[in-house]
Amino acid sequence: MTLAGSVSALPRRDAGARAFLDEHGRRARPTVLARDRALTVPGSLGDQLPGGAVWRGAVVTVEGTVGSGATSAAMAIVAAATAVGEWAAVVDSSGTWGALAAADAGVALDRCAVVRPSTRFSLDQWAAVVAALLDGTSVVVAEVPRHARAADARRLVARARERRTVLVPLCAPRITWPADAALRIQADGGVWHGLGAGHGLLAGCTWAVTVHGAAVAGASPVRAPVLAEAG
Repeated sequence: MTLAGSVSALPRRDAGARAFLDEHGRRARPTVLARDRALTVPGSLGDQLPGGAVWRGAVVTVEGTVGSGATSAAMAIVAAATAVGEWAAVVDSSGTWGALAAADAGVALDRCAVVRPSTRFSLDQWAAVVAALLDGTSVVVAEVPRHARAADARRLVARARERRTVLVPLCAPRITWPADAALRIQADGGVWHGLGAGHGLLAGCTWAVTVHGAAVAGASPVRAPVLAEAG
């Protein structure tokens, strides 16, 4: 074959050829459904989140004192996974995750694994357990230990992104998540309804939550009431 013949046999590299390949590549690209990119969060908490959902592979921190509604907010995110038949896991080091409250929040208990250590995890054990759970579930809620290490947190962020699992670090007062997060939910307490002066039954609670994150409209915190019914 002559040199001219060899050159003519090479693939075309002009703009028309590139446009042809781009168009066929676009048509052949698999369709990614909305549920494959994000988990829709039910209830009024979802109304306060960008797009009403949390993105798979994202880190969403939940912060608040005991009784502020932080655990209820985490339960709503877990319910988002179990509602579509997927698995979630909770690292409940303090033993505050209640099955009845979780069921009332919409969590399918048969698809939610709860890990409670007989003694408090060391930092190494905590990081290893959370990493293992990220490999096999769609949502992992993990109480953040005091003095959590930034290096461990960054590795867990990377693992969550790789596995496309939503990681929900649950932070008690004066405990911070030492790594990036797509959203930060601050539970600010609530008001219970249904009780009168010596009579009535608890009917529900309106929690106040503040949502921070770059995806929040205008990148400004959104503070809004979230209604939870009593079981």
